[in-house]
Amino acid sequence: MINKIFIASLVAELARVWKVSSGCPKSGDFGYQSLPVATLARAWSSRKTAILGLLVTVLICAVATAQAASPEGRQPNILYIMSDDHAAHAISAYGGRLAAVAPTPNIDRLASEGAMFENAFCTNSICSPSRACVLTGQYNHVNGAFDLSGRVPPGKQMLAIEMRRAGYQTAMIGKWHLKDEPADFDHYCVLPGQGKYHDPEFRVRGDKPWGKNLIKFPGKHSTDAITDLTLDWLKDGWDQDKPFFLMHHYKAPHDYFDNAARYETYLADVDIPEPKTLWYRDPRFGSLATRGANDELIPHIGTSIGPRNPRRSYLGDLPSLYPNEFPANFDPDDYSVEQNTRFAYNAYLKKYLRCIKGIDDNLGRLFKHLEDSGQLDNTVIIYTGDQGFMLGEHDYQDKRWMFEESQRMPFLVRFPPTVSAGQRFDTIIENVDYAPTMLEFAGAKVPESVQGRSFKSLLETGQEPQDWKQEAYYRYWMHMIHHDNPGHLGIRTKTHKLIYYYGCNYDGGYQTPAGWELYDLVNDPQETINLYDDPAHAELVAELKTRLAETRKRVGDDGSHYPKCEAIVQEFWDYDEADRAKARDISGRYLQRRQQELEAGQRNVRTHKGP
Repeated sequence: MINKIFIASLVAELARVWKVSSGCPKSGDFGYQSLPVATLARAWSSRKTAILGLLVTVLICAVATAQAASPEGRQPNILYIMSDDHAAHAISAYGGRLAAVAPTPNIDRLASEGAMFENAFCTNSICSPSRACVLTGQYNHVNGAFDLSGRVPPGKQMLAIEMRRAGYQTAMIGKWHLKDEPADFDHYCVLPGQGKYHDPEFRVRGDKPWGKNLIKFPGKHSTDAITDLTLDWLKDGWDQDKPFFLMHHYKAPHDYFDNAARYETYLADVDIPEPKTLWYRDPRFGSLATRGANDELIPHIGTSIGPRNPRRSYLGDLPSLYPNEFPANFDPDDYSVEQNTRFAYNAYLKKYLRCIKGIDDNLGRLFKHLEDSGQLDNTVIIYTGDQGFMLGEHDYQDKRWMFEESQRMPFLVRFPPTVSAGQRFDTIIENVDYAPTMLEFAGAKVPESVQGRSFKSLLETGQEPQDWKQEAYYRYWMHMIHHDNPGHLGIRTKTHKLIYYYGCNYDGGYQTPAGWELYDLVNDPQETINLYDDPAHAELVAELKTRLAETRKRVGDDGSHYPKCEAIVQEFWDYDEADRAKARDISGRYLQRRQQELEAGQRNVRTHKGP
């Protein structure tokens, strides 16, 4: 049966156009995807004929939409669940060292009853930019959300706009983190900025300006509150004459991790399995960019678990935040480097995994409601994180890196009518592909502005399209901010990863040494040996550098947004001996600069702009 709500919404849009003034309409009169003014002017000369033609098109599209949505001709509900910094290797369905000690049965259910992706990647491993990619279907150099100041203003929140146009009731609940009001959603209830773990408050639509209308949850943990809000909306706010599109976003497990009190004893007596690279750094790991000319930058590139980084480490941060996770009257001077690192690692992982336990339990509540209300199998359920997270690998913390643990996103989909259970894909998908995939499930229009591509056919047939991309593009812009990660870009194929640390900020300043890294992901999945300078891989290096340049063109990253930065990118692209000599010189100068900053007590240096 044709979706009557969908038809009615489109006919209402035509009626609105009919009422526009008798003069030539403005380009904005057709909303988000405006037609060229010249085209509108020609069409308006025979307004009634044009609108009748559009009405016929509407009806044809409505039929196609309804038939594309599901075998029964109904548009499915779409539930997009996203946690913050939830790494794939912290989901037991993905396996790995944490699966046995910290299982995630409710998330795993999506994998066993649906599909999961091994090669889902963010294009920039940081919160706001990744969220902007999902919402717009565009890379950050196109949507403009390069860093944590990124925003997607009303009128540009493409996914919400197109879902509404397709007849969906839309809602955004939980962590938003894109500054501007999520006004293109029918309903929203979002945390201010990062939000709080305990006693959270949420911004809602109301009589006051954006940000001033608040509801508070004293005594609640944010994960519980967000789930309560979603359940309340599904029970009382959702108009069941329409399908829903719901973005359900958790704050957890973003640092600094703070679980609900009921999980405080979870894993208390467990020694968390450690990655080998927490303790051992192969001499061939990294490059001049991350080690320096003679390893002099190892203490200063990448914040650490143990005491390696003197500016920021979990050993320095966590004892005061989580004293119960350390020995009584803890003083690091009383213990060895290995003991201190192990204390910090276990505190880090236990608090992180307790937050994930809270997410998984709450998803059990959410899935039970869908099942009890008869909506579970009529809902496309997606689970992901906004990016991955380093969990001690290479003695690194946080995200931002192009290393696997940070770049990879978990991605699981359940929809029994068309997605077969138990599928596991190695197809490369990026977060810019999520929006067009959800829009295709809805039978909605995918605007030309979207750079991503739907993989709905892959989910339904199990076959990767022959012309599907074979590399994921990555670019991290926030040079040396917060966690001492140099600016870098690269590509990730199914078998290899090429990383280029160009080492400068937006203005081309605050330079760290440039360097290149190549990792064989088949034979070295932990990325421990850089093969860039291995003569046996010279042809592969040349091939991948060509593919990187071509990928930059394909996605539109021509460097025009920050030309001084792009000049540095081009300067060290060939990386001949002259380039390496300059990089060694930059390494020495940067070491002096960092030491001066530390001596002056400058722990949070403004690095993203200026020389």
